[in-house]
Amino acid sequence: MNYSKATVAAAVLLALGLPHAGAQVSGDTVKIGFITDMSSLYADFDGKHGAEAVRMAIEDFGGKVLGKPIEFVSADHQNKADIAAAKAREWYDQGTDLVLGGTNSGTALAVSGVAAGKKRVYINVGAGSSRLTNEECTPYTVHYAYDTIALSKGTASAILAQGGKSWFFLTADYAFGHSLEVDTGAVVKARGGSVAGSVRHPLNASDFSSFLLQAQASKAQVLGFANAGGDFISAVKSAREFGIAKNMKMVGLLVFLTDVHSLGLPTAQGLLLTDSWYWDLNDKTRQFAQRFQARTKKMPSSPQAGDYSAVTAYLNAVKAAGTDDPDKVMAELKKTPIDDFYAKGRIRADGRFVHDMYLLQAKAPAESKGPWDLLKVVATMPGEQVFATPAESKCALLKR
Repeated sequence: MNYSKATVAAAVLLALGLPHAGAQVSGDTVKIGFITDMSSLYADFDGKHGAEAVRMAIEDFGGKVLGKPIEFVSADHQNKADIAAAKAREWYDQGTDLVLGGTNSGTALAVSGVAAGKKRVYINVGAGSSRLTNEECTPYTVHYAYDTIALSKGTASAILAQGGKSWFFLTADYAFGHSLEVDTGAVVKARGGSVAGSVRHPLNASDFSSFLLQAQASKAQVLGFANAGGDFISAVKSAREFGIAKNMKMVGLLVFLTDVHSLGLPTAQGLLLTDSWYWDLNDKTRQFAQRFQARTKKMPSSPQAGDYSAVTAYLNAVKAAGTDDPDKVMAELKKTPIDDFYAKGRIRADGRFVHDMYLLQAKAPAESKGPWDLLKVVATMPGEQVFATPAESKCALLKR
């Protein structure tokens, strides 16, 4: 096989990390904007330390791609979809190449819509709603870490196997909670269980008393918490005070390392949860976690590890494409497998990053060897089984 001199030269430059001839970067910079909850109930597992993970990724990439500097800005969406959409629109209009989205499905769906309209790249790491790559998929959105389908298949299946057949949901009243309740209810019913009912609470609720009384009155075997972050922590503490654990199995459907750390192992021990990553999986995860902890004084959550991985994947795609053109970068992202300390897998045509997930369990206090030694792996769940299959998907991009 014969290669042209230009092809060989481009390959050599790419291997050396140098810009190849004809590299095109709009505005002579590659701009990344990170928007997430920086100040409220989800800030602990993403927030300013998620931004720090992005800075680590840019530094490790050398601060440049295709010979052009990488600029980084961040913002607090305050868990408000209109603020998130307005900031994303402002950033894209100012030449931002990638908007990286953090927590809150309402804000994520709003930014995804803006990105589709502008035809610009949007990668979300911390939001959960499966709508992002299902019925509301777009050619420009990547959903990176987990979704409500994977969370429900993982945790609900494990609880059903333990005999938890009748469920009642305590649900955060917005896009994420709704998706998690619907997707988990579908798993429960498909596997012979039943849903006794649900009650919805406002985001960042201050009092769960009335909601928990309704859950208690349902006589269901399982109380499924279709909420996250500060809401999950407050609801579990209140449920303990009500003595609900004596008659119902309490199940968190989206629980992070930081939540278990806040609850403490005496309260959280035995809790089953599904997550995309844990810091103590292997040597590579521990190495990243130690570097992150040295900068933040905390072990990374899965979204924070995902923030680093997603930005690195994007910069590698820009480098391989030789441009920051959104369509060419998206094509690279979807054709190139990802294999790093965070996950191994591939981004499908619908934007879903399909990778293994983990069923984890909070340790008993006697099992823990340190303040962040909180979880153990119960099972590794193959991505092809735990995320929606192409046949199950409602995304038109998978039907072509």
